[in-house]
Amino acid sequence: MSDQPPVCDFDWPAPDFQLPGIDGNDYRLTDIKGPTGTLVMFICNHCPYVKAVADRIARDCAELAPHGVSAIAVMSNDVATYPADAPDRMKLFAGQYGFTFPYVYDETQEVARAWGAVCTPDFFGFNADLKLQYRGRLDESRKDTAPPDVRRDLFEAMLQIARTGAGPRDQVPSIGCSIKWKETV
Repeated sequence: MSDQPPVCDFDWPAPDFQLPGIDGNDYRLTDIKGPTGTLVMFICNHCPYVKAVADRIARDCAELAPHGVSAIAVMSNDVATYPADAPDRMKLFAGQYGFTFPYVYDETQEVARAWGAVCTPDFFGFNADLKLQYRGRLDESRKDTAPPDVRRDLFEAMLQIARTGAGPRDQVPSIGCSIKWKETV
């Protein structure tokens, strides 16, 4: 089953957070904020939608960094039910795909709930003032990777945000596996 996030709520202010990274450091959103933009991604290790684009996520984040756009990935799934998403596996996944950005663990799922994250991957692109300007897909990929020559929706949107402070008005929502919420008692 796949879920789809809502369309971009332009200028929504990014709630700060502090989460432990797979490298042993804690990360706050305000600490990793980029001078021209910040990309926050809700991803996980086991999702076929994420696996289909993990190398492109790494590529795009590396190519956006020289433009002043920072990135962070948040894993919020219930690891008791989905052990493939556990922190030790997060380290392996980040290494396998060459992530150059922090990959953090939202064990309580409070960040995912505060942000209204719906699926993996779910992309939030902010301007320099941490106001939301993009909530769309990476590209046309689904469970399978799209051809290499497809439009790079996320990359182009974040470049526009870095240059102008505003995101594109036309955005195609991301699609992916639902966040794996913990059982509530």
